[in-house]
Parts: sequence; C-alpha cells; structure tokens
Amino acid sequence: MAIVLLLGCAKVPITGRSQLNLMPESEMMAMSLAEYHGFLDSIPPLPASDPRVVMVRRVGQRLAAAATTFLGENNAADRVADFKWEFNVVDQSVVNAWCMPGGKVVVYTGLLPVTQDEASLALVMGHEISHAIARHGNERMSQAMAVQGAGMTLQVLASEKPSTATNLFLQSFGIGSQLGLLAYSRKQESEADKLGLVFMAMAGYDPRIAPDFWQRMAAQAG
Repeated sequence: MAIVLLLGCAKVPITGRSQLNLMPESEMMAMSLAEYHGFLDSIPPLPASDPRVVMVRRVGQRLAAAATTFLGENNAADRVADFKWEFNVVDQSVVNAWCMPGGKVVVYTGLLPVTQDEASLALVMGHEISHAIARHGNERMSQAMAVQGAGMTLQVLASEKPSTATNLFLQSFGIGSQLGLLAYSRKQESEADKLGLVFMAMAGYDPRIAPDFWQRMAAQAG
C-alpha cells in the first residue's frame, strides 16, 4: 500500500499541490476517448465552417499551445505528452463546457451568450483545460474507486459494472451538468481558476475580465 501511495503521488503544476492519482492515465485516456466519441455520436458537433466553431478552435489552439509551452519549460511536459487536442461545439442550451483527459474539449452553445467575447470564452476554456492538465478527474475517480472496493481497477469495474464506471467517469468530469455546479472540490475549482488564468494570459488574453464574466454567470444562474 505504501508503494502504491508513493507511486500515485504527484504535484500539480503552478500550484505545487500534492495529489494522489491512483488511476493509470492510459486507462483514463482510453475511457475518455470512448466516452467522447459516444457523446459526439449522440449529440453531433456543429460543422467546422460555423463561426462559433471557428472561434472556439482558435481560442482552444492558443490556450493549448500556451499550456504545452509552459509545461515543457517547467519539467511538466508529461502532463500533456499524450494529449491530442480537439475542440468541438454542440448546439445545446446548457451553459457548460468540459475537457476530458487527452485534451478532448466540448463547448455548448448555451455558454456563448454568457461569455459574450473571446477573452471570456478563453477564461472558461482555460479553466476546463486546467482540470485535465491538473488531473482532477483522476483524483476524483481514485477517490470513487476506493469506495468501490480496495484493489479494484478501472478496467475491472468497467467490465463488471460498466454503467457504474461510466457514471463515475462522467460525474468526475462534470459532463451533463451546468457550469458552476461543482463537479470538483472547491480546492480543485480554485486550482483550475489559477492555472486557467495563467494559461489565458500566456495565450494573449486579459485575465482581468474574469470578475465581469463571473458576475454575468451569477446573474444568469440566479
């Protein structure tokens, strides 16, 4: 157990917080890819020619490049070593966006009237990308798997209880919920805020727009 805990310990870039990730990233990415394609099969993304998609992909590529450069320069390139970034938009009124392990990002059209501008969109996308880079979903899955039973792996759970494994995964990444309804702990949300602000600034966006955006979110959410 001591060896497992030691191997599972890591430090989040920028904040330096120690975290416990017991789920192999290879398993997380495999499940991520399956769930991501399943989601897009059920809710087809908007075409690449749509102006909203063009904007989301422009913002996403700038953020991904900034984050990758920063991590590479700070001995944390492994955080995105196997990421194959993709940015899609789905026509849903839900005010939400998420990023799965591997850099699979989906933005809902319902978010865009609240972001209103490209910098605010970068704020939200930077936050979601940061959850994936910080491996917050792995942390939550690790905690949930501990409840399922000591020694059970994600592969075993997926084979024996596929619906349970899928639900745990989706809950761990906030898929299907509204932006602002916590999928992560307060500590993780604050951490993603900090990383996201750094990445958006490095990508050329002004992080000082954050308070105005969150005031709009508060007003929208009542």
